[in-house]
Amino acid sequence: MQMNLDRRRLLAGAGMVAGAAALGQVPADTVAAAPALPGRKYPFTLGVASGDPTPSGVVLWTRLAPEPFEPDGGLPATALPVRWQVARDERFTRVVREGVAWALPQLGHSVHVEVEGLAPDGEWFYRFAYRDQRSPIGRTRTAPARRSAGGALDLAVVSCQAWDNGYYPSYAHIARDDVDLVLHLGDYVYETGISATGGYRKVAVPETARPAPQTLDQWRIRYALYKSDPDLQAAHARVPFAVTWDDHEVVNDYAGTSSQYHEGDIAALRAAAYQAWYEHQPVRRPARAARIYRRLHWGRLVQLDIVDGRQYRTVPACSWGEGDACAGQYAPEATMLGADQEQWLYRGLAASDARWNLLGSNVMVARLDHDGDAGERLWHDAWDGYPAARNRLTRAWTRNRVSNPVVLTGDWHSTFVNDIHADFDRPGSPVVATEFVGTSISSNGDGTPYGPYYGPMIKYNPHIRFFDGDRRGHQRFRIDRDTLRMEARMVTTVSRRDAPQYTHAAFTVESGRPGAQSA
Repeated sequence: MQMNLDRRRLLAGAGMVAGAAALGQVPADTVAAAPALPGRKYPFTLGVASGDPTPSGVVLWTRLAPEPFEPDGGLPATALPVRWQVARDERFTRVVREGVAWALPQLGHSVHVEVEGLAPDGEWFYRFAYRDQRSPIGRTRTAPARRSAGGALDLAVVSCQAWDNGYYPSYAHIARDDVDLVLHLGDYVYETGISATGGYRKVAVPETARPAPQTLDQWRIRYALYKSDPDLQAAHARVPFAVTWDDHEVVNDYAGTSSQYHEGDIAALRAAAYQAWYEHQPVRRPARAARIYRRLHWGRLVQLDIVDGRQYRTVPACSWGEGDACAGQYAPEATMLGADQEQWLYRGLAASDARWNLLGSNVMVARLDHDGDAGERLWHDAWDGYPAARNRLTRAWTRNRVSNPVVLTGDWHSTFVNDIHADFDRPGSPVVATEFVGTSISSNGDGTPYGPYYGPMIKYNPHIRFFDGDRRGHQRFRIDRDTLRMEARMVTTVSRRDAPQYTHAAFTVESGRPGAQSA
């Protein structure tokens, strides 16, 4: 009951934000009479962001939080009017859209502006203001026209950024890179407690930001801690993001409203976590409940399907994590995405006219056999725990002759380049897609746990073209009509912000030829 109530509040609050977004709907005297903040403290401490670009618009985000580590952000429990502008130039001499949006206390005084009416394939600058205080200036862009060829897409793919495991030097590099979009595949925040000295960062952590979050106020403070990072703010201000969640935005390895790491039903915890996620991400208001799966286009070059692999999945039939395969995981009702999301995905694949069809997945699709002929030991939190659902996905690709399916995956704190076979239970079944699994931004710090753990397994998995277990960084893609190129861009350490970056490996996929080749 608590979950449904919180979801309704989220939708109602999001609707209020959208309904009050235009300047003409907020009286001028209301804007002029906006109350001064206590002590005239700066309200835009968490920066600005944009996301989910379309040919005609983009989502703009900020949150008023002059005291980000207080439960209310240091603000009164009243709606506050925030001005916004979009311009052609960084000096704002050519403003093309502007208005006022309400920052509502029900949504943590966050602001989501769904701007429309922009020209396609353009660069834009935006900012917010409260009274006489202005936010940092953000840069964003719109996607190419839907029926255009789409040119090329420069894409950065990131995931897994435990704040207390290290700094974010990769985001500093992304902010300086000329990419069109950042795809974040989950574990934006982590749900565990943080020490007073900030773990690997060795900095003082406010007392309110240390506990493992359980309430909405605690989740808001957890996001504020992460968003206080200057390099994450810089990347958000420079490039639009497309974001989905994984497990650590709620609790480790959860399925639906259950987790092996949390006693009982997690519905109330999940509802609070989901609302805080919405309040801190540049995403559109959900069409219903907490639906976040969605589809983006880059002309006719790329269709990007971003899925939610947590909210609707069934509890794994065999084991929560590492364990032996069993018959139950092949049951028709076993699902990673849920029936509605599966059908949405398959309909979209059937209708796609894109040259490249990307699937943003929070967990790995390809098989990872742990013990070869000795048994059937797998990791059941990934698609290996849902092989029937995986086969439905591969059949949708082949049945609809989907052009160049490629999966982009987070979660593993490791880099994999995988061939995806039509059916991993049929040796020799054709390769139907390619998967790139990216390592973490900071999670695991400079430790080396996964090379020794996964490394001995790779010999049992000839479809894995490349594996590296113990480097931090991101994946940088350039996609044009004929070729997709991935560069695994690693940093030398996450112990400092200014760590240099290098390309550890590069692979290409040629259009019409599934499977990656070393570049």
